[in-house]
Amino acid sequence: MDWFAIIKRHYTEGRYKEADVAVFVDAGKITKRQYKQITGVRY
Repeated sequence: MDWFAIIKRHYTEGRYKEADVAVFVDAGKITKRQYKQITGVRY
């Protein structure tokens, strides 16, 4: 499963906020670097 693509799509469409994306970093589904790629904010 491509977690990065799924999370990015949901974030871009406004379904996820930065805090929601952070949950996936904590769960090990995406990296801190990918978090920054998605949100534009350093984790």
